[in-house]
Amino acid sequence: MFHRWSNSQQDQKSKELYAESKVKELKDAIGSLSGHSLKYCTDACLRRYLEARNWNVDKSKKMLEDSLRWRSTYKPEKIRWVYNEIKLIADIKDEVAMEGETGKLYRATFRDRQGRSVLILRPGMQNTSSMENQMRHLVYLLENAMLNLPPDQEQMAWLIDFTGWSITNTPIKSARETINILQSHYPERLAIAFLYNPPRVFEAFWKIVKYFLDNKTFQKVKFVYPKNKDSVELMKSHFDEENLPKEFGGKSILTYNFEEFSRLMAQDDLKCVAFWDSDNNLTNHIGNEISAA
Repeated sequence: MFHRWSNSQQDQKSKELYAESKVKELKDAIGSLSGHSLKYCTDACLRRYLEARNWNVDKSKKMLEDSLRWRSTYKPEKIRWVYNEIKLIADIKDEVAMEGETGKLYRATFRDRQGRSVLILRPGMQNTSSMENQMRHLVYLLENAMLNLPPDQEQMAWLIDFTGWSITNTPIKSARETINILQSHYPERLAIAFLYNPPRVFEAFWKIVKYFLDNKTFQKVKFVYPKNKDSVELMKSHFDEENLPKEFGGKSILTYNFEEFSRLMAQDDLKCVAFWDSDNNLTNHIGNEISAA
């Protein structure tokens, strides 16, 4: 038994040394960086891109460079919830508060059992028609989920409630762009996604959408049905029933108050500004990276 434990420790050490060597290779391949790109490209960030491309440095380099170009033009760190709350801050994008009025996508006040941020998605409560604004809202909440991770965690969980959903709520084009943003620019940020009690009509939609997912992301998608014993146990293994809303098989009451959430996001906007404007690139955002270095 001691021999097996010793071998296991040795294997883990070898894996860490291998990962460190690959991170160094990728860092050397990228070359010198500055500004927000330098702050973004921590060792743990590089490691996630390597994991997403099976530790192939060339492919990881291309993926990371594509993300850096995307971030330089899309400027996700400049997106704000309510402009008027921080009107003294220059050079920010339009507000996304309107997208959040119905609570179709928001960060939960609880975490899963691993301490991960939880995003709740309720596509049946879609309230706008502009895909551009919807994607900006999505990116804002992805960044916000990262901002609120504890120091020892880098990933988030998604809970998707299909109450009131129809195919008109989520066009294929919108689903495809959501997947593209998540996979291309937030690699290894999603730990698991629970699709809770999707209606039968969703099957046809899924048959198309699943082909947009790479294999790693596909494996993270879990279909959950309230009357299925394995589904119930799966949810219990990831969430405390006292925190989990009844809509997902838990015991708590799901409440979304737009005004309260807006106040929370205004506070987080200031935290985001403080991070990106600080000289300390080992603070808690995209991030929260030193644990994997």
